[in-house]
Order: sequence, then C-alpha cells, then structure tokens
Amino acid sequence: MSSPWFSKALGDGVWAYSKTDQIKDLFEPLYVLAGRPLDMAVFTRHESEGRLHCEVIAYFSPAAATVAHVLHAQPCERPSRGELDLLAGERGCWPVLFHENE
Repeated sequence: MSSPWFSKALGDGVWAYSKTDQIKDLFEPLYVLAGRPLDMAVFTRHESEGRLHCEVIAYFSPAAATVAHVLHAQPCERPSRGELDLLAGERGCWPVLFHENE
C-alpha cells in the first residue's frame, strides 16, 4: 500500500492566497533540507462541486507529509492530475507523482 496524500481546504480564492503563502513558507526550508526531492510537492486546485464559489484545495504528496501534518491536513487519495497547479516543488515532479495515462 502506498503512502497517503493529504488535502486541506484553504477557503475561497480570495482567502486562500494568504494560506498558500504560509504553505510555501513552511515547505521551502523542509524541501531544501530534504535535498529537493522530486516527489515532494504541493498542488492546488479550485473546486466548486456545485457551489456558487470555488474553494481552493491544497494537495500534499506523501513526501510532503511533514508540512501537511503541521497544517492539520487530512489523508486522502492521490488527486487526479486535471486542473492541478503546482504550488511548491520542482516542475519535474509531474511524471514522478502522476503517470502519463492518468
């Protein structure tokens, strides 16, 4: 069984900006300390699920679990790649964390 991903609701687009800055501030020193691994990343997605306003959800890869725990993110399944934006980590993480056919 693979390690879980983690997710955290950040609120609507306006409120989420300050929270994404907080995530990046927490992520960067841990990322550098870990040697900048390609499998350590945080993504965001705007999700509406039928609501009027979108909510920004942050998704933490298993290697970013320390950051996820600090922010009280909850375990979840790996998100689908569609409409994800890379918030923190290297652009080269995509093929490492998501397979071509997904």
